[in-house]
Amino acid sequence: MAAPIDLCCWPTPNSWKVTIALEEMGLPYTVRLVDIGAGDQFATDALAISPNNRAPAIVDPEGPDGPPVSVFKSGAIALCLARKTLRLLVATERDRIAVAQPLMWQTGGVGAMAGQAHHVIRHAPALDPPQELPATQDRDRREVGRLDRVLNGQLAEARCAAGDVPVGGGFRHPALGAGPGTAGADPGRQADPRPLAGRHEGNARRRHGNGRGG
Repeated sequence: MAAPIDLCCWPTPNSWKVTIALEEMGLPYTVRLVDIGAGDQFATDALAISPNNRAPAIVDPEGPDGPPVSVFKSGAIALCLARKTLRLLVATERDRIAVAQPLMWQTGGVGAMAGQAHHVIRHAPALDPPQELPATQDRDRREVGRLDRVLNGQLAEARCAAGDVPVGGGFRHPALGAGPGTAGADPGRQADPRPLAGRHEGNARRRHGNGRGG
C-alpha cells in the first residue's frame, strides 16, 4: 500500500481542490491543518513545504525518483497527483492542451480575482475605519463577470470547461479544472452570468470523490 501523502491545508476552496483530487484518485493521505488566520503558514516548517506561505501544499513520501517531494499550489499538486497515479489523464497532446487551459485559467484568473473581489467588496468596507474603494470594486466586478462569461461560453459548447475530452474523467473533474473556486455566490457577481455552470457543478458533485473531498 502506498504511504499516505501529507496534506497541509485549511478549509478553503483551494484546499478542497486537493482533497477532491486525492479522493478521486484513491490516494491515502493525512491532514495537517495550517491555520492561516493564526499565521501558521509562516512557521519555519510550513515554509519549508510551501515557500509561498499559503495552503494547500503536500509532501509525497514516495516522490517520482524515490525520496520525498513537496509541492505547493493547488494546480501543480493536481497535475503531480495525476501523473503519479495515471488517473484522470488524457491521451493526446491536443487533449492535454485543452485540459491545461481551463486549469491555468481557474488557478490564475478565477481564484485570484474572486478572492480579491471578496476582499474589496465585503471585507474592506467592514474595517475600522471602513475602506471604500469604488474604482477597485467596479474593476473587480467587471473582471469576475468577464471570467464568468468565459466559463458560460465554454459550457455552452461542451459538457465541461476542457471540452468533451474523450477519456474517463479526463480532467473534467473540478479537482483538476473549474470547480471549487468557481462555485457559489460571490460578491463580485450581481446577477449570475454563468447559468450553465450549475449543470457542470451538479454533475461533478455527484462523483464520489467530490462528495468525500469537498
